[in-house]
Amino acid sequence: MNILGISAFYHDSAACLVQDGKIVAAAQEERFTRKKHDAAFPKHAVEYCLAEAGIDASELDHVAFYDKPLLKFDRLLETYISYSPRGFKLFLMGLPLWLKQKLHTPRELDQGLGGRFKGRYVFLEHHESHAASAFFPSPYDEAAILTLDGVGEWATGSIAVGRGHKIEMKRELRFPHSLGLLYSAFTYFTGFRVNSGEYKLMGLAPYGAPIYKDRILEHLLDLKEDGSFRMNLDYFAYTHRDVMTSRKMDDLFGGPPRTAESDITQREMDIAASIQAVTEEIVLRIARHAHELTGMKNLCMAGGVALNCVANGRVLREGPFENVWIQPAAGDAGGALGAATFVWHQLLEKPRDNGGQDAQQGSLLGPRATAAEIRTYLDSVGAVYHHYEDEGKLCDRIGELLATENVVGHMADRMEFGPRALGARSILGDARSPKMQSVMNLKIKFRESFRPFAPVGLREHVHEYFGMRPNEESPYMLQVAPVREDKRLPADDDGLVGIAKLHQPRSTVPAITHVDYSARVQTVDDRHPRLKRVLEAFKERTGSPVLINTSFNVRGEPIVCTPEDGYRCFMGTNMDVLVLENFVLLKDEQPNAQIIDRDAYLAQFALD
Repeated sequence: MNILGISAFYHDSAACLVQDGKIVAAAQEERFTRKKHDAAFPKHAVEYCLAEAGIDASELDHVAFYDKPLLKFDRLLETYISYSPRGFKLFLMGLPLWLKQKLHTPRELDQGLGGRFKGRYVFLEHHESHAASAFFPSPYDEAAILTLDGVGEWATGSIAVGRGHKIEMKRELRFPHSLGLLYSAFTYFTGFRVNSGEYKLMGLAPYGAPIYKDRILEHLLDLKEDGSFRMNLDYFAYTHRDVMTSRKMDDLFGGPPRTAESDITQREMDIAASIQAVTEEIVLRIARHAHELTGMKNLCMAGGVALNCVANGRVLREGPFENVWIQPAAGDAGGALGAATFVWHQLLEKPRDNGGQDAQQGSLLGPRATAAEIRTYLDSVGAVYHHYEDEGKLCDRIGELLATENVVGHMADRMEFGPRALGARSILGDARSPKMQSVMNLKIKFRESFRPFAPVGLREHVHEYFGMRPNEESPYMLQVAPVREDKRLPADDDGLVGIAKLHQPRSTVPAITHVDYSARVQTVDDRHPRLKRVLEAFKERTGSPVLINTSFNVRGEPIVCTPEDGYRCFMGTNMDVLVLENFVLLKDEQPNAQIIDRDAYLAQFALD
């Protein structure tokens, strides 16, 4: 039986194919179109999923959509009416798209599938899809489920219980009160782009102090002990304008929102630290309430807020649950996976048996290039390459290049599903290098210098470097842990504030140690076979089982998908080495290789 899940028309369109209960394929549309957060019907992602399953759209038994458009339109209309006439401009901006497309989702799905699907569509509520994506692929027979995001139809957060092949929704928080929108409002206020800059706000937080936390709790929120809250909407404008905050927010924080690309001041750093502290407090309170409500020892999480790995780390270390599993594609893209698995288990009543392992397959669910495709492309552009028949020799060579402080773009295995690169579409570097963070930010990624990088390490050694249990799993880079005391270096921060703290080495792996001694950890085991072998080769050469792992892309672009994407990124940055499966390219051997100027790059593409 073939079930296709689709998320589309709002943010991060994606498709997922479940075949006889197994997640066969899943991918985001942006990877194929190269349009970041592409919200169009996921035509290319659907075509890939069908091809991977070896079927045509006519062979689909069910197609599931990740939310209910009519119920969402009901919320929008009621909001417009409630805030009229102030919201009339926003109403006029949004109505044409609804009348043309979103109210006619079945028609859009028919067209996207070429008219070949003859069955009925299944429409789930948004947070049902999130809950299904969190629980059904998880390794647990039963668990509490927590979903938090901006907004679906009306719900902005939910608590549910999963048992066997059933999910029961228990509680929900409703629009306009939303933790996701609260965090996005501060993303906007600090000068970053909403729906894509939230992770920048999280990365900025350790440079500041949470001096505004009490001000936020006093003026902006009425926070209850169970984590539910009401927002003081006088300070926010997203209900009736195309901006997130009002002038009252300007007065509260001593000035207007920061202009994008302007200098980041201590005010922005302290605001980031403050809203991050508030977010962590809310998530912890909700998690504790979910435990009281359900009595479960396991917790599953999804929704955009579940990508806040700092809050996740606190839930694991300080919360009441023994185990926490988070959907790697926690945002809207993961709704496609949730919708498909919901139909299989909940509607068709098919049992679950994950054998104590998650069903996400390392989240390596996307396309993979063949050796013939790679060779044909490289030959067509006149690239100089070395091909390795022996996998062991290849990994030894990659380990050698990394140990000599080369930055390596690594593309092997199936592409990751979700926002995190997990080794299949990654840029790798030596975490021991004090200069590597700045080099990779400014010369490779062309992004802000303050942005931290994540460590990737062999699972059996991760507890030697980070405050984690022996063999503790974090395969999807969704939890933050502290660097161990015995790996830290004494930091002389006297007189240093803000970004100046960046240049002070803090551990024996300084390139992945944030200014607060935290790290967003990914553990590697047999689910990521190539990356595991590379780490083993690097450890054999250096004694260190830890590397930098960041996504294989540049600022403003999606993660690479094809060999062409990888080669173009390699040649368009100051990356030293490109690995495409078993092909190795060295920059200094390439014809027409040149040093790329960061400012010229940003000016050319007008990226923010």
